[in-house]
Amino acid sequence: MNARIAIVAALAGLAALGGCRSEGDIVVEQGVGITALRSVCPAVGVPDFTGDVTLFSPADARTADAIDVTAAITNVRSQCDETGEQVYATATFDVIASRTNTAGPRTVTLPYFATVTRGGNSVVAKRIGTVELTFAPGQARAQASGTAGAYVDRAEATLPPEIRERITRRRRAGDQSAAIDPLTEPDVRAAIARATFELLVGFQLTEDQLAYNATR
Repeated sequence: MNARIAIVAALAGLAALGGCRSEGDIVVEQGVGITALRSVCPAVGVPDFTGDVTLFSPADARTADAIDVTAAITNVRSQCDETGEQVYATATFDVIASRTNTAGPRTVTLPYFATVTRGGNSVVAKRIGTVELTFAPGQARAQASGTAGAYVDRAEATLPPEIRERITRRRRAGDQSAAIDPLTEPDVRAAIARATFELLVGFQLTEDQLAYNATR
């Protein structure tokens, strides 16, 4: 079954910093310069320790023989429509699960989150959805899919012109400024952080489930 979350965040968007060659590339034949390009389309990811979930029976057990259901988020994909000022990005993913007891049919509902973060640590928006996994009688495996989306304000995901100019301007070999990477300057780094957003998806875990994933 498909599950869908729509996140409407006016400030949402990820502008991924990259280069035509590599970040911080020195273009000697054209004077000295750094090529850095940004995209308003968000990158999508799964935060550490949230891509898997394990259910136990009984619920408070933590031994291998008590494992009831395991599930993992996989095949995360993204699409982006950047034709307007409000860019719309979607993340789709599959959930693959297995169960220990294959007797009879069974449906397992797992909650997942979709979060928009700014600057790597500030949560702009969060929504909770669910995905249903239906096991056929005698079958140990099941699969489902989920979708999350976010609107991107192009202006918020775009660097100020003066910051972009400092990053991309050509520098003459031998100039003092040529030896300084503008990406290390505090105000440049702060501007990049303000314009950098992420769309993250993962299982909505309890504290115990998160601790289990982090320590296993």
